[in-house]
Amino acid sequence: MLEGDIPISALSRFRDAVLGFEEDAVCRVKLSFYMDGERRRIVSGELEAPVRLECQRCMGSMDSVLVSRFVLGLVTSDEQAQRLPKDLEPFLTDDFSADLWSMAEDELLLVLPPYPLHDRNECPAKEDLEAYEPGSSSALPEEKSGDNPFSVLAGLKKTKH
Repeated sequence: MLEGDIPISALSRFRDAVLGFEEDAVCRVKLSFYMDGERRRIVSGELEAPVRLECQRCMGSMDSVLVSRFVLGLVTSDEQAQRLPKDLEPFLTDDFSADLWSMAEDELLLVLPPYPLHDRNECPAKEDLEAYEPGSSSALPEEKSGDNPFSVLAGLKKTKH
């Protein structure tokens, strides 16, 4: 078992993908290495990183803790990667070493939510959302009395017999 901390500021691709983080924020990493029954090199791990993301509802800052649990097959070629079972994602290494920081950064990028959102009750845009809740009067389209806007098209329609 290998445990440690990676400064988030040192993960440039991940750092650029989030809104921000505390100056001294770290990604907590736990990795286990073993060989399975087929003599494949396997790494299983857990990552945890506190970051700030941008809520896609209100566009405001929100604190979040990203968590990843993963199992990877360590491979040295595309051919080995093709032979891995479907439940194992490949991670390309050379014969005797693996870039563990890159592995951690890849896994953090994979767990980033595509549309981060505050909890519904905590979002500053909560009042705007309530206006569109089912059953609220503003959620229903206003009915206008008067002519149908498509009635003009009826006059353009020609019947052929």
